[in-house]
Amino acid sequence: MKPKRKLKSGFTTGTAAAASAKAALMLLMGGKAPDVVQIRLPADDKLKVSIHGCWLIGKKAECTVIKDAGDDPDVTHRALIGARVWMTDNVQGGTVISIQGGEGVGVVTKPGLEVNMGEPAINPVPRRMIQAAVREVLESFPGSESKHVFVEIFVPEGVELAKKTMNARLGIVGGISILGTTGIVHPLSHEAYKATIRSALSVSRATGLTKIILTTGRRSERFAQMLWHGHHRGAFVQIGDYFKFSVECAAKLGFEKIVLAVFFGKAVKMAQGVHYTHAARAQMSMERLAEWALEVTNESGLARQIKGSNTAQEVLGLVRNDYPAVVSAVGERMLGHAQDFAGVDCKVGGVIFDYDGAVLWSSGRVVESFRPSGITHLTIFPLDNSTT
Repeated sequence: MKPKRKLKSGFTTGTAAAASAKAALMLLMGGKAPDVVQIRLPADDKLKVSIHGCWLIGKKAECTVIKDAGDDPDVTHRALIGARVWMTDNVQGGTVISIQGGEGVGVVTKPGLEVNMGEPAINPVPRRMIQAAVREVLESFPGSESKHVFVEIFVPEGVELAKKTMNARLGIVGGISILGTTGIVHPLSHEAYKATIRSALSVSRATGLTKIILTTGRRSERFAQMLWHGHHRGAFVQIGDYFKFSVECAAKLGFEKIVLAVFFGKAVKMAQGVHYTHAARAQMSMERLAEWALEVTNESGLARQIKGSNTAQEVLGLVRNDYPAVVSAVGERMLGHAQDFAGVDCKVGGVIFDYDGAVLWSSGRVVESFRPSGITHLTIFPLDNSTT
């Protein structure tokens, strides 16, 4: 077997914006467009970034960088990130740097994010990186201590790229966000996904919601939205495989109730207390599940079948009709671990779907059968004090 190639790291949109701004100011002040600029990262490391293009338009300079996400599946990989720079004398003395959002940079319209409402979606760390890059250039030109420098970040394809992100749900409209906490994109970054979850939860909480429904992806979210069809869209947050992190984060933000709406396979992993559910090994899942089945049914033959199964879906075929207590055991254990993660001040509930969206189990009262065809609806435990 060939050894696996080491995955390549890249740089963030924040780093690209800072590099573009630095190159544009160098062109504006020195009259020469650089091919490469060096950017100081938050951890004080330095990174060389290639400049894609530079030009002067009157008293303004514009430069662009092609964002390189390395081997990370980032929607902004190969996107053009640019900066438009101009300056005036600051009669009051000292350096002032104003950062603006241009074409393709989103605007924040909801509370709960790191940037205030009405501001361009350029996060604090990228803002500091842009400011540091500008100051480095100013310091290299004597006599430029009293300048007001204007930096406008733009992303020509930002509006289209934003459609592939969660920005609209977070209340960021008109383009992408300029992000990054380290300046570097690590392949398949867990931190990036966690940051998205944290932002979604923060926005939901800031809008006044006290109860949140956590799903593991688009399909489970769609089924959950059909169950709670009258609830605000912000009440639903996709958490992927980040079980423990998401529950802890929601509890820390002050949600009074957390509801997990997941498929049976994810529920089995959560029932084992697996923090990051993608990492659980199937054989371990089957062995533990077989033990639970034996406890609640006293059927050793069923336990052997479960232990020899390859997938949770195969197990579900064995138990859903004749041994619903096995599904209940999974649900109760899932909620037990979730409650441990949430702490005593936050209540936890849950729903387990089969792979077609039928509700197998809920921690509340099932009034009617439910299937996603829309023929009937299920009324389960309410998220608030209403009767539905």
